[in-house]
Amino acid sequence: MDKKTKQKRVELFERQCRSQGVPFTVQRRAILETVLEFDNHPTAEQVHDAVTTRFPGISRTTVYRTLETLVQMGLITKACHPGSVVRYDRRIEVHHHLVCQRCEEVVDISDERLDALPVPDTSSLGFEVFDFRVQLRGICRRCRKKE
Repeated sequence: MDKKTKQKRVELFERQCRSQGVPFTVQRRAILETVLEFDNHPTAEQVHDAVTTRFPGISRTTVYRTLETLVQMGLITKACHPGSVVRYDRRIEVHHHLVCQRCEEVVDISDERLDALPVPDTSSLGFEVFDFRVQLRGICRRCRKKE
């Protein structure tokens, strides 16, 4: 992500904090900036480890809570998959994921055909769908080379 895009996302965060009465702290800003610097899908623990280089005393609880706040505000997303820790994604536009079943690497994939999949009618289940992401599971190149 380029510097200008990162700055716009931080400015959006600041505006949303002010409009929602959420304190815009240097720690929260640093956590968002850290997530935006990753080019993969970091876990909360990886974000914590990276943020502690700037704020050695920052707690895991602060990082976890801030990540959840960023998700709720729509500034980052969760890239979850069964049996694994939550990973966070700086990309908020529609895209999908390839997930390695061995090393749990998550790779972004954009495909208009996946975007155009019809969402099934879930009204009989009392469920309203707002968004969907496709997850393709398999074995990544690195793990296949190890075989």
